[in-house]
Amino acid sequence: MNPDFEIILTASLVSAACSIPGIFLVLRKMAMMSDAIGHAILPGIVIGYFITQNLNSPLLILGAGLAGLFTVFIVEMVNKNALIKEDASIGMVFPMFFSIGVILVTLFAGNIHIDTDSILLGELAFVPFDRLWLNGVNMGPRVAWVMGVILILNVIFLALFFKELKLSTFDKALAASLGFVPVAIHYGLMTSVSLTAVAAFDAVGSILVVAFMVIPPAIAWLLTDDLKMMFFYSVLSGVICSIGGFYLAVLLDSSIAGAITTVFGIALFLVFLFSPEKGYVSTLRLRRLQRYTFAELALLIHLDNHKNTAAEVVENRRDHLQDHFNWETAFSEKVLVNLKKKNLLSDESGLLKLSEAGEKLVAEKKQAFFSAM
Repeated sequence: MNPDFEIILTASLVSAACSIPGIFLVLRKMAMMSDAIGHAILPGIVIGYFITQNLNSPLLILGAGLAGLFTVFIVEMVNKNALIKEDASIGMVFPMFFSIGVILVTLFAGNIHIDTDSILLGELAFVPFDRLWLNGVNMGPRVAWVMGVILILNVIFLALFFKELKLSTFDKALAASLGFVPVAIHYGLMTSVSLTAVAAFDAVGSILVVAFMVIPPAIAWLLTDDLKMMFFYSVLSGVICSIGGFYLAVLLDSSIAGAITTVFGIALFLVFLFSPEKGYVSTLRLRRLQRYTFAELALLIHLDNHKNTAAEVVENRRDHLQDHFNWETAFSEKVLVNLKKKNLLSDESGLLKLSEAGEKLVAEKKQAFFSAM
């Protein structure tokens, strides 16, 4: 198997596996919990190594997973029993656990490949060298198989508890009243986050784990409000950015993890700007449209209020709009052009008059207003 393909495959599997629990972290406004767990599992890994003296032992995954869950428990305890919000409690707890792990690595694990660089950034370039052998048969990169198993477990967890996760994410009180246990669902989700972060930790490091778990779901959230489509967009964007980041790293001869994270950031920025519904550009366009829509309706009502009155020849004149509404000339001209295109008013030698369609629209708006009162 081509080494480049193995690296891309591993990065794509990590992205897909992280996206599933990451969606719910983003929706629950707990994105920083992935950062906390991604850093706090380090002491579990180091302590597991002390016990087993084997970096490939499954006890390392168990120890790291327990460390992640313990972090969640401490954060929840601090959050509930002190006047501290959840984001602050996360910021208090995970640096402490990560610092403990760094101290343990520096003091006792200096002669093995657990070091602060691999902890933060990982090294996807080394993935092809860590092979999985079964009965003397080379099965490919070990990390790819591990992440494939984690991905399958996350998909199974999502399929079994999708309704519960969805309900507890958007309405905890309703979930509890229907007999669900939001706390159990929460810790089930955190277990999924911990196992995924632990499995991905060896290949991509803690920083890329956070990027994989937060940025693709954030991109998906900007693109759609449909929860099921959110998973599709999240996985798709993660895979595309992983491929793009790998080739950027090859082009620049730089860190693969750093390049992938950079591409993630660029993709998020572009989606933030140009998302069809939630993007910054579309929001500005919508605000501009709403401004014109409101101005058009205000002018129609103004004309209707003064029609067939003694003040009509003054109040409804075209050159009086700037004085009455305090509009700029260019803006008022644009409003008039829009209304004429919609056939809602006419201009008779500078005197503005409602068309039949304009009178009908004003009557409908007034009726709707008084009906709502």
